[in-house]
Formats: sequence, C-alpha cells, structure tokens
Amino acid sequence: MANISYFTEEGLKKLQDELHQLKAKERPSISKQIAEARDKGDLSENAEYDAAKEAQGLLELRISKLEAVVRNARLIDESTLDLSKVLILSKVKIKNTANGATMNYTLVAENEADFKAGKISVDSPIGKGLLGKKKGEIADIQVPSGIMKFEIIEISR
Repeated sequence: MANISYFTEEGLKKLQDELHQLKAKERPSISKQIAEARDKGDLSENAEYDAAKEAQGLLELRISKLEAVVRNARLIDESTLDLSKVLILSKVKIKNTANGATMNYTLVAENEADFKAGKISVDSPIGKGLLGKKKGEIADIQVPSGIMKFEIIEISR
C-alpha cells in the first residue's frame, strides 16, 4: 500500500527541487568520481573506488525514497480547511496549563517539520495530541517526562 504524505505547495516544491538536484548534479558527479577511481588501476585494492561506489549506493537510495514520496504526495488546499478544530496546516496557539507558557505552532507533514520555525509534525507527540481538538479544549499529551496538558487558545490558517 502506498504511503500517502500531505504537503503544502511550498513543501512539495522543496522536495522536488532536492530530487532534481540529486539527479542532475550529484548523480553525474559520483559517476565521474567512479570513472576517475577506476582509471587508477586495480579495483580490488582501490579505496577511492569503494568509497565512490558506496556513495553512489546511498545517493540512489535517497533518490528512490524521494521519488516514492513525491509520487505519493498530495497537496493540501489550505482554503478548504475547517478552522473549528486542529488539522494539518492549522496554526495553533496553545497554553501549558502547568506553567501558563503560551506557544504558537503550525502543524505540518513530517517532511516539512522545522521546530525552529514553529512547524511541528502531525506525527509528533504534541501534533498527535492536538489533532481534532477545538478551541478551549484541553489536550493531554504523553511526552517522555509524563503527561502535559495544553489548552487550545486559538486556531487559524
């Protein structure tokens, strides 16, 4: 069964750009390194050749994984999102009920998560705990240190 991933337009474009970079620039570069190492003689004792072949294998694996993700990617139409509950691409303001600290997060697909930019994965413990909650509800979220309670203050797009 295909593993469907949901993306914003920006996130999918970033993935497609990376895939293009790997195929158009990295793949020819590694092929060139292999050819140069092969020209140096005995392949059975050629560390450069072995390293280049290993790098090629890792590159091809990365390309294959990215192709599968792009092939199974679905774009999310942000204009149709329901703002009454927390969904993927929701911007959420939450308050830690224990210490009163407020935080703002945008819930995104795992591949687009960037904690420094305030983007958390819907597959993370906090993301999973917030999904489906409505404004004013308390989300009990299991984290490594125990259960944290967050109140949903605001949901926007």
